[in-house]
Amino acid sequence: MKDVGNRIFKAEKKNPADRADQATIASRAIIEQEAAARVKKTARLKQMRLEKEAEEAANLVAAPAKKGKAQKRK
Repeated sequence: MKDVGNRIFKAEKKNPADRADQATIASRAIIEQEAAARVKKTARLKQMRLEKEAEEAANLVAAPAKKGKAQKRK
C-alpha cells in the first residue's frame, strides 16, 4: 500500500518519443496556419492586381491617345 501512495506524488517519467510527437504536431499546426495565411494573402493581392489592371485598361480606352505636336522639318 505504501508503494501506491508514493506513486501518486511522484511524476512519471515521460517517454521522449511522446514529447517529440507533441512537438511535431505543434510545429505542423503552426506551419499549416502560416501556409493558409500566405495563400489567403496571395489571393487578396492577386485580386487587387487584377482590379487595378482592369481599371487601368478602362482608363486607356476612355482617354484617347493624345497627338503630339507635329515636328517641323528642317
